[in-house]
Amino acid sequence: MPDTTTLKPTKGHRIMGAFRRFFSKLASGWKSRHMLVILVAALGTYAFLESRAEWSAMHRWNRAIGDMSVVLVAMSMAIGPLSRLFPVLRGALPFRRELGIYGVILALVHTAIILVGWVEWDFYRLFGFQLHPSGQYVMVQHGFALANIIGIIALLYSIVLAMSSSNWSQRLLGSSAWKFLQRGAYVLWMLIIIHTAYFLYLNFLDFHRPVPEPNWAQMPFVILVGLVFILQLAAYIKTWSVRRKRDRKGSHSSAPIGQRA
Repeated sequence: MPDTTTLKPTKGHRIMGAFRRFFSKLASGWKSRHMLVILVAALGTYAFLESRAEWSAMHRWNRAIGDMSVVLVAMSMAIGPLSRLFPVLRGALPFRRELGIYGVILALVHTAIILVGWVEWDFYRLFGFQLHPSGQYVMVQHGFALANIIGIIALLYSIVLAMSSSNWSQRLLGSSAWKFLQRGAYVLWMLIIIHTAYFLYLNFLDFHRPVPEPNWAQMPFVILVGLVFILQLAAYIKTWSVRRKRDRKGSHSSAPIGQRA
């Protein structure tokens, strides 16, 4: 007779079940998600501020808030692949919305600090121009202009994505249109990488400027971008492999008996 005894869950299954319950409970309420992301953003911004204590206040806040915005967007981009690779983390998927929203809010604050404190509402300076003694503006930083144009495009598109990150927007746009719009997050992520990389590696290397001190954030930025890329690639490979096995199994089961291997 078959063994009808119930198998006891292993320690690993119990731990995974506890993780699932923890993430599901944590992510079930929108208030708790907002509070947790706000806490992470505040602590991260404070850490970035303290890491550059010798800088002027404007540049400290500018970089700290900008860096934390990048981190939040990176976390939002990583949750999807992580949930595919490790199903126990699927309960964290709702956090993508709050991480993206507060990443956009910090990007807006970052932009406001630049406009008020750095270029002082002189939009010519925002695009690499400087006022010549002759009274005319001349471009002195071509890369600065291009990087800021990319940043502005990324900011505008991120606002669109943030505004559409709601159940109401999904019902209004329809499932297919909403998903198409949200897939643009990958394009947004690439724009953010290019914008950030310029200011980390190239902005202060003009020939007429002194050689800048090493920026500690350069290597962590490479690691962060690399990790997100590896997670996305690994999740894609796993998804492709699972679907391929499923298709093979389906085609095998539907084949005539005489043609089955």
